[in-house]
Amino acid sequence: MVKLYVYQAVGYAKVSTIFLISGQDRHCVTQSIGLLSYTFLMSTKKEDIVVPILDYELCERDWHKIVRSSADDWNRNVDTIINWSPYSSEAELLQQFNLMKDHGTRVVIYNLWEDDQGQLELEFNADRHDIQLRGVNRDEKNIDMAKKYPNSRHFLTYRHSLRDVEHHNIVNDMMMAEEVTYRPQPTTDGVPRDTNMVAVVTVGFVKDATAHFDIQGFNVYHKNRLIKPFWRVWNSAGSDGRGVIGVLEANFVEPAHDKQGFERTTVLARLENKLLSMQKTYWYTNCHKIGYAPRRNKAQIEREYRESSPEYTPSSTRSKQKLNTKDNVKSYSPASDNQGGKVVGKGVSVNAKYGNGNAYNGRSREIFEEPSSSSPEDTSYENEVSRVRRRKVNENSHSTPVKDKEIASCPVKKANGGTLQELDVDSGVDPCTLDGHVLDQMKAENRQLKESLEKKEGGILSKCNLERELQLERDKYKSLKTKLQEAKGRIEELNKEQESLIDIFSEERDRRDNEEENLRKRLRDASNLIEELRERARVLESKKSRSSKQ
Repeated sequence: MVKLYVYQAVGYAKVSTIFLISGQDRHCVTQSIGLLSYTFLMSTKKEDIVVPILDYELCERDWHKIVRSSADDWNRNVDTIINWSPYSSEAELLQQFNLMKDHGTRVVIYNLWEDDQGQLELEFNADRHDIQLRGVNRDEKNIDMAKKYPNSRHFLTYRHSLRDVEHHNIVNDMMMAEEVTYRPQPTTDGVPRDTNMVAVVTVGFVKDATAHFDIQGFNVYHKNRLIKPFWRVWNSAGSDGRGVIGVLEANFVEPAHDKQGFERTTVLARLENKLLSMQKTYWYTNCHKIGYAPRRNKAQIEREYRESSPEYTPSSTRSKQKLNTKDNVKSYSPASDNQGGKVVGKGVSVNAKYGNGNAYNGRSREIFEEPSSSSPEDTSYENEVSRVRRRKVNENSHSTPVKDKEIASCPVKKANGGTLQELDVDSGVDPCTLDGHVLDQMKAENRQLKESLEKKEGGILSKCNLERELQLERDKYKSLKTKLQEAKGRIEELNKEQESLIDIFSEERDRRDNEEENLRKRLRDASNLIEELRERARVLESKKSRSSKQ
């Protein structure tokens, strides 16, 4: 009997029979039959996984046995396979090769496992063209989501199906894909660095990422063989990392013997940390593009959006346009003066017929202020009044003195372009005595404008805060839902482990009881044998004593 040490076997049945044909062009063709039986191992109390194998070799046109050790071992393997498989003879086993081609493998699973409800773990009725796994691995919700989101079908259904994998480029399911080159650092064992030791990582969002369900992971290949599908390297408590998938070929990492994972080495740990860093960088940079709240550099992200918008106008241009608009509203244009006069300074019109330079005393004369800043501070209004005062002083210094009544009016304009109060000297009131009243009125209006502006800004901020809090609550809800599902999965796994431990303990108890019963039986037999031997010894001694007396 051949002894093989394996770590993973066909786990869907208690008995599996494997038929294998190898060789090409009918040269050195061999065929083998092997049995992998959990029932056989448990019933015979084997501590190691023992697989009986029968080998045949094609010589000319006949199949001949390949005896590895002895004919007794061969016959013992034949008896074991026949006793623990659904076949009754060696000839019936050999008939299975007629169903195969020149080379290949045929696996017959028998005595299928059942779940806690007494149903088979394998599902044959859901899809007549496929064998699927029932229970935890087969999630009906994921199957329905795969129909709704076809771009995520491979992530949602790859665990529960046994059908042949259709060749598919996972990059076609990505959007906003980026390529990152990873060159692993040389290890500390002195091995020289290989210049060809490099991996090109393609990372991006799955096309269904806007749905915000939890799909993420890297598909890691080794020499064109998929070793780890959707390897999750970022286990975030919230929604961070969702929607990011990647693909790479890491030929510098050593795969496990069963090709179901990688050996836990320093190179693999460094690769895992690098993939985690790549996913975090990509997520934090692009998560706002699929509907999540920006995680960092919010000002930079908003600036990129504004610059990419067709309606974008640089801030300097906007400020200039705003300033020009104010100038058009507030400044005095000489082209609109119908008196044919000149402009003295900035806003004082003098009629040409008064050549002595005296200011024109008509009612149409106005003094306009400089364009003021749009800041609502009180000092701006004080500056406006002071500019009006300076302008009056400059006017009087460059012309002959004029009487108070010659100054028709001194209108002072508000920030929005309207006249706040017109001071008429003809009324007999000195304009300078009313500066304090004008300043108080300006301050009052300034406070009203500030209050209304603060109310509007407060409303906008409160709305933004509410939206942000709503998004945070949604993220918390999704996070709690994910944690709940993970907790349910852990509970189910723990229940299964508990049940398996109970089964193991019960089997161990039964085995111990059987052993105790066997030992008691042997003890009784030994006691009976001892009594019988003692009786015989007494009989022999009595006969011997009688013969000695005679």
